[in-house]
Amino acid sequence: MKTTENKIQYCLYARKSSESDEKQAMSIDGQLREMEELAKRERIEVIEVITESHSAKETGQRDKFNYMVECIAQGKYNAIITWAPDRISRNAGDLGRIVDLMDQGKLQFIKTHSQTFSNNPNEKFLLMILCSQAKLENDNRGINVKRGLKNKCSIGIRPGVAPIGYLNTIKANRIATVDLDPERAEIIREMFYKVANQGFSGRMVKRWLDSEGFKTRNNCGLTLGRIYATLNNPFYYGEFKYGSKWYKGSHKPLITKYIYDKVQIQLEVVPRQWNKQVFPFKKLCKCGSCGGSVTAEVKYRRTKKGIINTHIYYHCNRIRDYKCKEPYITETELIKQLIILLPELKLNTRYLWQEFNEEIKRLNHLKAIIYSDQEANIQLTPHNIKKLKLEDLSQEEYLMLQSYLLHILQFGTPEERLKILSGIQSKFKLSDRRLLL
Repeated sequence: MKTTENKIQYCLYARKSSESDEKQAMSIDGQLREMEELAKRERIEVIEVITESHSAKETGQRDKFNYMVECIAQGKYNAIITWAPDRISRNAGDLGRIVDLMDQGKLQFIKTHSQTFSNNPNEKFLLMILCSQAKLENDNRGINVKRGLKNKCSIGIRPGVAPIGYLNTIKANRIATVDLDPERAEIIREMFYKVANQGFSGRMVKRWLDSEGFKTRNNCGLTLGRIYATLNNPFYYGEFKYGSKWYKGSHKPLITKYIYDKVQIQLEVVPRQWNKQVFPFKKLCKCGSCGGSVTAEVKYRRTKKGIINTHIYYHCNRIRDYKCKEPYITETELIKQLIILLPELKLNTRYLWQEFNEEIKRLNHLKAIIYSDQEANIQLTPHNIKKLKLEDLSQEEYLMLQSYLLHILQFGTPEERLKILSGIQSKFKLSDRRLLL
């Protein structure tokens, strides 16, 4: 669609940035209304209306603008009507494309609400100055905002939305401050004290808040992640970090630094070494309530004398049922119950006999070293390893295997226990801290 040389056909272009730095710019509807009245008053023929919500800071990022430039290059229209020059461009790259179209004679006019730019040196120069001024305003605005935020921090006011338990307040002199939230501040303070003085964990805090019906300003419950973020936030004792610097806040602290430090100690978790800790009884049994798998974890308890005791607990992994109420059982208690069930267990005699023979060989070797008897070769193995079935073993031999299993369960390392448990073919389930066949 080629236009004739003397016929001017316009494209109406309206743009509003989706970013906060142009919130005061005229809305798209307002631009369209003003430009349509101008076109009607001056009898301007508008071929196409293009609207766009996108920032003009960066070059080549506006799809509708790129489409308009292509249509001008193809001759679909040869003039633009828009509210102001900064609606077309706020960067040098897009401005250069517009001026280049004017130099080629493909763009004849750019009409705004107050002036017209045609293809002559003076008006093109003025157009470039106005668009460059818009770019300068953008650049200065970013610098001014950063300076304002820095000054705000220097007087003790943390930029951004106040954390839960506080409210952003604008005073009569238009200065924004951070004040205590009368509805939530006391609950947040109590949350810190429960962790510091009563040893509450994050999940315990969440259960307590849910039972109290606690809601955020958006009428939502406090998530577990946000509970931890709140407990780790130094803002509550009067300081905050912005950028790489620390500032003393002018707001009223909810807690003292002493309480904050106690909370951090309480929440400190010993780093986990994945795949390093061996829990031999995980695959031995299933949860008696939901039928899910059993997992284990290490807990560290500090005594009043400062001694740290280590305990291993087995429990349902709660993958099948997140709310499974099956209680924990200690590894010590689990071993005791497994020993009681030894006479009833179904054993893989070939595997256990092989392990038993290896243990006897090690014992013979140790005895030879102790007595410096290189010729010692006492065979303590009562039978050949080729015994495969339970009925091939005598009662004495079977009791010997059970004794060996008992020895490993009581005194073996986690790795030895894991290895020897492969010889138990019976299946178990954990129910109310009881190990059941």
